[in-house]
Amino acid sequence: MKLGLISAIILVTAIGAAAQSARVKGSPTPTPNPNLRPSVIFIPTAKTEAKPDPSRARTVPSPTPTPVPRLNDDTQVVKVESTLVPIPISVIDSQGRAVTNLRLEDFELKIDGQPAQISQVFRSESPIRLAMLFDNSSSVAVAREFEKDAAVKFFSRVVRPDRDLAALFSVADRTQLEQPLTRDVSMLVRAIEGFPQPDGATALLDGIIKVADYMKDVEGRRVIVIVSDGEDTISDLDTTLEKVTRRLLQADCQVYVVKTKDFENYKRTGLRQGNANIRVLDAERRMLEISGQTGGAVYSPLDESELNDAFNQISAELSDQYILSYYPDSDADKGGEFRSISVTIKGKQNMTVRTRKGYYVPKRTGLGM
Repeated sequence: MKLGLISAIILVTAIGAAAQSARVKGSPTPTPNPNLRPSVIFIPTAKTEAKPDPSRARTVPSPTPTPVPRLNDDTQVVKVESTLVPIPISVIDSQGRAVTNLRLEDFELKIDGQPAQISQVFRSESPIRLAMLFDNSSSVAVAREFEKDAAVKFFSRVVRPDRDLAALFSVADRTQLEQPLTRDVSMLVRAIEGFPQPDGATALLDGIIKVADYMKDVEGRRVIVIVSDGEDTISDLDTTLEKVTRRLLQADCQVYVVKTKDFENYKRTGLRQGNANIRVLDAERRMLEISGQTGGAVYSPLDESELNDAFNQISAELSDQYILSYYPDSDADKGGEFRSISVTIKGKQNMTVRTRKGYYVPKRTGLGM
């Protein structure tokens, strides 16, 4: 009896031990280490990947992307935009020659009389966007063919087909776009040669505004060359000189004028002298104001040689210019205000600097205000 009881106890113990040995023992829960900290600097290193387990390859689910949290009002990134103000500069020495060896530190820029930082200085390699406004009214009929020939030569010299674009407008009692911006000089030449006979009155100031509006959104150095006697007879009454200069400055356009009145008189009379009547003097004053405000110049040739020289000088000046890059402080709330520009060359008293007289702060849109 005792032998049987002992045998039963041994058998139960053995079964319990076997059952206990068949269980999978869980891994112990690791004790957190308070000294470990998440790193805030991530340095890329070679990544060692564990070999995949073929038996589990079909059961691993695709990772669920972690949603990117939205920034609250305290952590929003504020984008500050500043509009570039390009400032074309022509520097001439006492002999009338272009100065071409200046560096950024040689220039001193003042905005509204206060020193301002120049971000960069570019040379004339920057692209030119040029529009010629050609007076085709009856007042300029005498020297028309000479002026057309000079304009053709000018386009051939100044337009670099790999980077520049040029357009052609005619103006009489209305302004007509004869050739949109193109790098193909032959198209400009054909447009000039296709001009109709000069006729009608002159709405010159209206025409200048139309060209400025055409150029205002074009990337690159914006240059307008006006070939005209400067007289205006039928522009709208509200097209004032102030309105014209404002529109040109807002469009960042530099204006050069080849004033043909003296040349026309020479072709009529053979005399190398100008005309001093009031209308002519008023026309000259307007052209000087427009070119002076935008950093350009007026040329008044008396004969064919001087006419060609005028176009040559404009071409040479454009090729020798400096372009200063100025980024003003935020003026988002001051749109439309005028800022005066003054540029001098440090330590150089015998140099003449020609540049635009100022700019208008652009009016911002879409700021959610």
